Amino acid sequence: MVKLLIISVLSCATAAACVTGAASFYNRYITKEAVEFQSTDKVLDNPMVGFAAVADYEKLAETTPLVYLPVYWSEFEPEEGKYDFEYINEEYNLEKWRSMGKRVVLRFVCDKPRDEAHMDIPEWLYEKTADGTFYDCSYGKGYSPDYGNEVFIEYHRKAIEALGREYGKDSFVTYVELGSLGHWGEWHVKYSAGIKPLPSAEVCAQYIEPYIDAFPNAKLMMRRPYTYVSDNGFGVYNDMAGSSESTEEWLSWINEGGAYEVQGNKLPYTPYPNIWEDAPVGGEFTSSIPMEELLGGSLEETISLLKQTHMSFIGPKIPNIDERAANSEAVDEILKNIGYRYGISKACFTHNAKTGKLYMKLTVNNYGVAPMYYDWPLCVYICDAYGNILEKQVTDVKLSELACDGQNITTALTVDCKKLGIEGMPSVAVAIEDPDTGKPAVELDMECSHVEDRIYFLR
Repeated sequence: MVKLLIISVLSCATAAACVTGAASFYNRYITKEAVEFQSTDKVLDNPMVGFAAVADYEKLAETTPLVYLPVYWSEFEPEEGKYDFEYINEEYNLEKWRSMGKRVVLRFVCDKPRDEAHMDIPEWLYEKTADGTFYDCSYGKGYSPDYGNEVFIEYHRKAIEALGREYGKDSFVTYVELGSLGHWGEWHVKYSAGIKPLPSAEVCAQYIEPYIDAFPNAKLMMRRPYTYVSDNGFGVYNDMAGSSESTEEWLSWINEGGAYEVQGNKLPYTPYPNIWEDAPVGGEFTSSIPMEELLGGSLEETISLLKQTHMSFIGPKIPNIDERAANSEAVDEILKNIGYRYGISKACFTHNAKTGKLYMKLTVNNYGVAPMYYDWPLCVYICDAYGNILEKQVTDVKLSELACDGQNITTALTVDCKKLGIEGMPSVAVAIEDPDTGKPAVELDMECSHVEDRIYFLR
């Protein structure tokens, strides 16, 4: 018994020595740091979110990250089979916007009501069909084609395919609003004014199919949540943003469904609550309320409606140059309440001087009202004392999965500092890169003491 007791005591002493040794090793070689970052209250200038000025309003478009490109068929194809890209590119300054890194919201339009009688389809196409309706109503004057005409549908397909060959090859055109049908391309007509109504859902589907193949890199969107939206994962746009009554009706279509019914014909809506989690929401400010009211007495309601709809962009109806100058604080509040706002809220580092390994865990937040719908890479840079990047690691974070309102996700990485020739803890930075350029492109929502060219240093 004594012998066993001695062995037991020796075992305890040995174990205690091992624990002490381990603690000593840990204290000697292991360094830990944790840094927290607060979100900001700044307007962020970021790709694919914010205002979208019409692309030929050059002075205003220079201030917006997005530009709106309306393609009127009569201008695009003045002669059968001859697509005038030179006119479109020059009229809407597309090369300039591309060089500035802006993105495009495109809508193909066959009928826009105006003050004067006109057609927005080519003359040659009218001669081949000539079965639509010239109208003069409360919307304005114009010509509404017969969208059920098979010849019209076939030429429409060719036109969209041509647009795709020119603008669908990369992400320059980021959003495509599926116009084509109805006044302003909004998929409704004022049939009470004697205008021929839209055709059946099966026929209307023929206007959608060409877009899917033509623009594989863009997010496609519709004015109303027709069944095609849920079937294809499209987004939606609300061209009455700021109007409480119209927006609430639009939200009821999204949340509850319904149909656009005309003279016994039904185009059904499919409920898609929280559509913004999967696909973008855009649109423009309503013309039924003066901009000074939207930015003034109704500002609180305007912002509430934008947050309810989780909008990522607004345009082309936005405050003009003078309206922005006169209401700068209100405009800033609006811009802070649309789109994504990503930031690192916490960074934890553990460095092992013995092995040279640096372990890190980052908490990534989205403080905005919507995600980024493209999974641009969130990258971590390991830098030397002069800020030179020695190694880049692409994290496993999918930004599209961070929906909104402070939702967060963590990611972990390991760096072999010895392999990089670094003694001690290195400098660490993060950035979201644009896949088209491979360069940091996103302003992050985080108070950070050291930022260079949209690269945020965590330590």
